[in-house]
Amino acid sequence: MKTPDSSSRSNADSCAGRLKALADETRLAVVRHLMSGPCHVGEIQTALGIEQSLLSHHLRNLRDAGIVEATRDGKAVLYQLTPTMKRRRDGIVDLGCCRITFDPES
Repeated sequence: MKTPDSSSRSNADSCAGRLKALADETRLAVVRHLMSGPCHVGEIQTALGIEQSLLSHHLRNLRDAGIVEATRDGKAVLYQLTPTMKRRRDGIVDLGCCRITFDPES
């Protein structure tokens, strides 16, 4: 019986971590919102209509999974999809292990 090498196991673990992080409607909504480009936390909060503490929790999960990254912008924090999260204009985000397609918003 073949055992996976450490590289393929690492890729599978990484993929599973990203998929686990995206197994939440709010986190999916954050990713969808960030597909249009970087946003400040306040903009994301207003767009999604959720409390700041709850949004912070979801953003931390997305950061830990390597899906989003944060940068300081003065006193604010700017979030964007990580460079490894390839996004296309047709509503598709390539996670590396699979792709997620978002329907166009009505």
